[in-house]
Amino acid sequence: MAGGRDSLRTNRDPLLTRVLASCGLPYPSIAYVGAASGDSQPFFSMLSGYLRRYGAGRVTLAPLASRRGKLDKARAILESADMVFVSGGDVEAGMEILEKRQILPFLRKLFEKGKPFFGSSAGSIMLGRQWVRWEDPDDDATASLFPCMGFAPVICDTHGEAEEWEELRALVRLAPEATVGYGIPTGAGLCISPDGTLEALGAPIHCYAHRAGGVVRSADLLPRPL
Repeated sequence: MAGGRDSLRTNRDPLLTRVLASCGLPYPSIAYVGAASGDSQPFFSMLSGYLRRYGAGRVTLAPLASRRGKLDKARAILESADMVFVSGGDVEAGMEILEKRQILPFLRKLFEKGKPFFGSSAGSIMLGRQWVRWEDPDDDATASLFPCMGFAPVICDTHGEAEEWEELRALVRLAPEATVGYGIPTGAGLCISPDGTLEALGAPIHCYAHRAGGVVRSADLLPRPL
């Protein structure tokens, strides 16, 4: 699960290179899930070029945001690809599209068969268990949790370090006691193996735990060298 990137203008991205290499295939084909950005074509063009620059082969949009898009076509693209990438955007809007198109059971089947999934920004959050919404952004009492894809058995946020992980801390506060939330800073990633092992990639992952009704910072998850 990749967090935010340092910049699309950099000449090197060892994190993304490693993520793509983890598939075990040269130039893996990517099914691009752009629900969180409404299948934005400019966003797709930018990110697909970036993925190809660092080791991806063919990158194909699985059209899901428009009801005019053929669901059979999206399923075929997702099933034939070597990896599935979930793009950034808006978490709640992205999950609403996936639920309305009734594609989540199909995605879960692909995941359970062993197809690798990775995401960036909102896409990383969507791969986790839950996210938080506010009915009134100025009133924390209106915050509530809603389910995400749940392929990764964690809750997380991405590139929220400048705000000291305000949304992540709200998410952890609403979760059951002893829950740990993971903050993936810009340029870092969190890899979750099939056995549930967590590995920080690129930079330390910030950890927050729900304890005794509050949220406390716990020890960072430290990376091994790339």
